[in-house]
Amino acid sequence: MKLSLIIPVYNERAALGPCLANLAALEGGPEVIFADGGSTDGTAEAAATAGFRVVACPKGRAAQMNAAAAQAAGEVLWFTHCDSLLPADGPRQILRAAEAGAEFGCFHIAFDYHGPFMGCNTYFSNRRARRRHIAFGDQGIFLTRALFQAVGGFPDLPLMEDYELSRTLRRRGTALHVLPGTILTSGRRYREGGPLRTMAWMFWLRCLYRAGVDVRRIARLYRDVR
Repeated sequence: MKLSLIIPVYNERAALGPCLANLAALEGGPEVIFADGGSTDGTAEAAATAGFRVVACPKGRAAQMNAAAAQAAGEVLWFTHCDSLLPADGPRQILRAAEAGAEFGCFHIAFDYHGPFMGCNTYFSNRRARRRHIAFGDQGIFLTRALFQAVGGFPDLPLMEDYELSRTLRRRGTALHVLPGTILTSGRRYREGGPLRTMAWMFWLRCLYRAGVDVRRIARLYRDVR
């Protein structure tokens, strides 16, 4: 099976160096596609110069990932964030799981910020994936192409596209396969906004979403969390 790794980006030049170094260390040589939403800071050019494929997409994480997925060659699609560092053997873990029948999965998560309550945040993030079968994008979501196409890809939302995809798959009865590896992701939002306040606020935003509040309003509130 072939694996395609898709990374949505928009003006990520400052964070791109560690990402590119991390990608160069990945084992197994997956197809890597940067889904660029119109960056103006040299992100696309830097990724292309490093030898990676860049696909120009309409701005918006869901739209970017769907557009790149439509051009990907892999039978398994892996979606991650530019500020997340992936385990070197991640591709092998995914393909091994997919060949054993897993259609949907993610990795464990850890944060590069170790402030107060971040241990609890890490624990409950991983517990949510294992118990509730909900994965977020910074956990490195993977799906078989067949399943991705069957559910219509990521829902066209300005926020919560990963959350809604997980909910859709859970309603279908599709299990989330949590791989043993760990993705190290940025804790910038917790560092800048304060860990406890940020965790509580993001939980509240998910409550608003489940209650049917306009997702565009939730997206504005999310961007205000620092």
